[in-house]
Amino acid sequence: MIISFEGIDGCGKSTQTALLTDELKSHNKMAFVLREPGGNKISEKIRELLLDNKNSSMRSETELLLYIASRTQLVRDEIKKLLDDNFIVILDRFADSTTAYQGYGRGLNLEIIEQLNYFATDNGRYMPDITFLLDMPVETAFSRMMLRGEEINRMESSDKGFFERVRKGFITIAENEPGRVFSIDASLSKEKIFAQIKKILKSRNVI
Repeated sequence: MIISFEGIDGCGKSTQTALLTDELKSHNKMAFVLREPGGNKISEKIRELLLDNKNSSMRSETELLLYIASRTQLVRDEIKKLLDDNFIVILDRFADSTTAYQGYGRGLNLEIIEQLNYFATDNGRYMPDITFLLDMPVETAFSRMMLRGEEINRMESSDKGFFERVRKGFITIAENEPGRVFSIDASLSKEKIFAQIKKILKSRNVI
């Protein structure tokens, strides 16, 4: 099983990913977390290129293809093997982020992105079974990022309008795939958010 977490930067994906990992292990489930872009040696190198503020001149098309390259490597080198070994794979971002960020955010062709995601996930074999969209207003997400006190990377430094388009993209994805994507109000406390996640997983007999 593949479970992914999506949402704009600052929505709390990392916190919920950690809580879910602990919960699954408490039920004697084998769980493994991977992040995107990244997750193995080659994909992490691609991550450095994508997030480095020095690469501000990177074209949107280049950005898209680098994300696809990272995902292609991750699926074939890591995700496939983990699933074969009966792990539940937890992903901090995956294909939906490319649709939301490069499609809705950058304005690139959604049909081409769908085809590239299909290719990267081995003809759709390794798409998430369950996706949790942690949704929150852009202003709230920006405030959270500022409070972290960390350096803002190339993607995070995009303007508010970009993130508004990305958020709308995620909402559209959730509306189009209600059987897979579950939207949760990320402005709630981490405990209340995780309670909703557990309820959904129980309804799917995951825990």
